[in-house]
Amino acid sequence: MLRLYNCGLMPARVRAVAILGPDVSPEYLALFAGPACQIIGHRRGEPVPEADAAIVLGGDGTIHHYLRDLLRLKIPVLMVPRGSGNDFARALGLRTEDGALAAWKRFLEEGTSRDIDLGMITPLAEASAAPVLFCNVAGAGLDSEANRRANAMPRWLRGRGGYLLGAMGAIRKLQPHRFTLEMPDKRIDEPGLMAAFANGPAYGGGLRIAPAADLADGQLDVCFVRQVEKARLLRLLPRVFSGRHVALREVEYFKARRLRLETDVPLDVYADGEFVCRTPVEVSVVPKALRVIVP
Repeated sequence: MLRLYNCGLMPARVRAVAILGPDVSPEYLALFAGPACQIIGHRRGEPVPEADAAIVLGGDGTIHHYLRDLLRLKIPVLMVPRGSGNDFARALGLRTEDGALAAWKRFLEEGTSRDIDLGMITPLAEASAAPVLFCNVAGAGLDSEANRRANAMPRWLRGRGGYLLGAMGAIRKLQPHRFTLEMPDKRIDEPGLMAAFANGPAYGGGLRIAPAADLADGQLDVCFVRQVEKARLLRLLPRVFSGRHVALREVEYFKARRLRLETDVPLDVYADGEFVCRTPVEVSVVPKALRVIVP
């Protein structure tokens, strides 16, 4: 369960930095500004400036690129679902722009926010590679190939089932690989199609890859899919929308705070829909790392 906090006495006027995703007009910020809030500027690609709060207008990929800055600033963050998938915003209970605006107004009045976990990926192939934070879901194998294909589609198509189309294309050219997952009390070493590490329950625009995931339980939900024939995999794919796939014999589903992933050949690792690195990697959870504004 997420724990609710009251930030105490709010400033007379909150200074909020706006982080805009692709194709989001700055004019939209007028809805969030007013006597109680001053919106301060930020240029894409530059460090996020000091502020009392952050408003992220975009999707999972937009906030992904700013997680290190937001962790450093330790300020409450509002997600406004303006991306192609918006799975992280939905996990926070922010399903619409109006819902995000209502949560923002409540924050300005009461100063309430909640702390959630983040995931962290540490590349192991290069000793100098820096760890990468993620807020929602990361993985390697089938889901990474689906992400790669979806990211190459026009933005309007990505928001209308692009990930599912990418997954179907990836399945047709699917090749199993040997996955080795090492945990303190568990080891998996067998051919498989993918391994996903989830902080939130869904990705790809509503695919509930980790239906039991909790953003604030100090653990990641791991979903490992064993080798499956392509025809059966296509038949079973719709089960992911409801999360019923976790009961299949081909699926291993469990929670872990830390694990190491190796594969027989280097595979792409994606997180929040963005390319991160290639295997091998170590994946871990950073408890209570991000403060968020929610309904």
